[in-house]
Amino acid sequence: MPRIAQGPADLLSQQELLAMSGLEFMQGILDGTLPGPPIGDTMGYTLHSVADGSVTFRGTPEFKTTNPMGTVHGGWYGTLLDSAMACAVMTKVPKGAVYTTLEYKINIMRGIPLGTQIDCIGTVDHSGRSTGVASGEIRGVEDGKLYATGSTTCIIMTLR
Repeated sequence: MPRIAQGPADLLSQQELLAMSGLEFMQGILDGTLPGPPIGDTMGYTLHSVADGSVTFRGTPEFKTTNPMGTVHGGWYGTLLDSAMACAVMTKVPKGAVYTTLEYKINIMRGIPLGTQIDCIGTVDHSGRSTGVASGEIRGVEDGKLYATGSTTCIIMTLR
């Protein structure tokens, strides 16, 4: 069961992070041996599954994620898709390297009704020495509807 970092001291040092592959890192967050990011707690989603080249987050938008019109804020979709797509790239990052998002794009197809449980799946399309490209989608767990899609490009940096 994932646990959430409560402060900077809970996070891994750069040396600890570089000693493991990105897949090991993501698996550690999933099984609770490593702390997960506080953004998931803030936004109402958690890591649900990890595999080589893919990551799924599960969440439920609540009232605190709405815009002034009472609908789920576009930033919620964007943050969730960025997390899933970039973490999918992380599963391909080798020991001694890190990554960060260079750019991402989202397309919102329909509003997610508040209280609807969703899965956000990130899948790697390409992983090379210095870049990773991934796509993502947000789907309802019960209704299977496609609510949004996204794409990202990440930079992979060797720090040894």
